Amino acid sequence: MEKHMPNIESLSRYVNIFLFLILTNSLLSRFAVVNSPISPAPGVSSMYFAVAFMIAFAMWYGIWGAFSAYLGCMIGAGILADMPFSLNLAWSLADLWQVIIPLAAFAFFKVNIRMRTKRDIAIFVVFACILNNLVGALWGSMMLVTNGVIQWTEFLVTFQGWFLGNFVTTLLIVPFLLRYITPYIQQTKSYVQGYWV
Repeated sequence: MEKHMPNIESLSRYVNIFLFLILTNSLLSRFAVVNSPISPAPGVSSMYFAVAFMIAFAMWYGIWGAFSAYLGCMIGAGILADMPFSLNLAWSLADLWQVIIPLAAFAFFKVNIRMRTKRDIAIFVVFACILNNLVGALWGSMMLVTNGVIQWTEFLVTFQGWFLGNFVTTLLIVPFLLRYITPYIQQTKSYVQGYWV
């Protein structure tokens, strides 16, 4: 009986963290969308600083952090922006791609999340600033076009605003979080060693 208790405690801890991250990501998403919207694209922000925290959360809490980004986007940028639910399910995958790509790259290339070397920084820039945000902006903008929320003529402005805003906020915020906050997170039982679980 005692052997199962740590697993239950561990699961409970991660469920609580997961719920807290969903709430945090929802609030950050909503705040970013309200404060710097890209017209005429609902739920899209030109300075979506929420993505920076979502990436850091994924690095600290693994798959729990990644899924909380998806659900946080669904709630904060989708549901609270009155986006149709069927569109929101697919559209919110943009935030999942934006965190899962760097998470997978950091695990594959064995990057020190405190970014101690030039190699770590280069992988961060390629996979956590450029590629992930490119995929997320492309996916999200395409979902809005294919579902008739915006016109093809509005695709470019939506895509550019999404990508550039995410690129800048990621580049400015994530390195600070990973370098200076990670040591404190790593001292807690909540930190996910090995990225995934």
